[in-house]
Amino acid sequence: MTAPVQDAPATVGPDLAAARRVVTDTAERAADLLAALPEPAHRNPDQRERATEAKNLARSVRSRFMSLHGEAVYRELTADHSLDLRLPELVAGAAVDYPGLVPSAEQLVVEQARSQADKEGLEIDQGIFLREVLRSPTAGRHLIDAMALPTERALGLLPEFRRTGRLDLGSVRLERRGSAAHLTMVRTDCLNAEDNRHVEDMETAVDLALLDPAVSVGLLRGGEMTHPRYQGRRVFSAGINLKSLHAGKISLIDFLLRRELGYINKLLRGLRVDHAGAWHTPVIEKPWVAAVDTFAIGGGAQLLMVFDRVLAATDSYVSLPAAQEGIVPGAGNLRLGRLAGGRISRQVVLWGRRIHATEPDAGYLIDEVVEPDRMDGAVADSLEHLDSPAVVTNRRMVNLAEEPPQLFQQYMAEFAMQQSLRLYSEDVIGKVGRFTAAARSHA
Repeated sequence: MTAPVQDAPATVGPDLAAARRVVTDTAERAADLLAALPEPAHRNPDQRERATEAKNLARSVRSRFMSLHGEAVYRELTADHSLDLRLPELVAGAAVDYPGLVPSAEQLVVEQARSQADKEGLEIDQGIFLREVLRSPTAGRHLIDAMALPTERALGLLPEFRRTGRLDLGSVRLERRGSAAHLTMVRTDCLNAEDNRHVEDMETAVDLALLDPAVSVGLLRGGEMTHPRYQGRRVFSAGINLKSLHAGKISLIDFLLRRELGYINKLLRGLRVDHAGAWHTPVIEKPWVAAVDTFAIGGGAQLLMVFDRVLAATDSYVSLPAAQEGIVPGAGNLRLGRLAGGRISRQVVLWGRRIHATEPDAGYLIDEVVEPDRMDGAVADSLEHLDSPAVVTNRRMVNLAEEPPQLFQQYMAEFAMQQSLRLYSEDVIGKVGRFTAAARSHA
């Protein structure tokens, strides 16, 4: 026997304490019903319908609660904005102080051990929570500023990097050559496809390049692959790691949101840190060059949109097949239309158009196309050209004019909600499952 379907949700009103109890009670009733059912992959149609109804009732209550009390909740969790909590700490605090609002640590441990198809979709509740936090002009601004601080890992590694000029972070190798930081993505077995670990390593590397006073310009490039199809060739990025997504190892917090609010935002807007000029410019920014060998797919293509200069080999291409994969391409929808125009943006995102480096339209994303054997020289020229204090100031003003922080904040609020829903949609789960099966058959 399964538990009965829930009644209509209790009313969430303006009294915070009473509303908190409604959230907790509704969540407990939904959890009890789900616990009485088989695991998601083993439910029959009637059981799936009952589970969906219970989740929707609880999510309606959470959404109403956050729309009324989101700013108050954020103020409480951050002690009136005196604490700079990053995403994981913020949702963990919300789970403790507001039971039922977002999944608890214990619930996430169970959920993270499951494949994507076998999960309950608890991250959708994190999406509801963060959408309202980011929508708030004050809370959202404060959260984005907190995410722009250097990570503890980077601060711990900074003395070693300043002394040696080299670090191997696992997914990324970092090397200082002259005044330039060279970041080389080295997930050689998976064509630099990104997962939680890659995002962690990239944010650390970007932080270190921005923190090191001996560095004044940065480069991102893919390393040489060991993957059988591209043995010995450099590859920029294959985008999100679909095998990891199928296995349930791509996290809304630690990958999809941290990637946008963490290292990509730092590439574009810099790092918040105390320094001599903090009274007039509270962030440290540096110019960035990207060098594309072979391809930049999905998340790799998104990255190019925040770089100050993009080089590409004549035999490379760029694509953003997010609509085919079923997910939202990060802030790519926000930036590609501005760079390439609405028509090309739709052709790339909605239609899956691949743009080769030698096409005229590639000029919207790529500054210079060079023969593969001349890439090293083009990289050196670009780094030398951008290594200038005037470039730093002017990139800041260009970026401010092109993408005001408020626009980015509002986009990310809706992204948090829509991407969390996409992660658990049947079409995405089906597509990544077929991709993984096909990859195994060709292994």
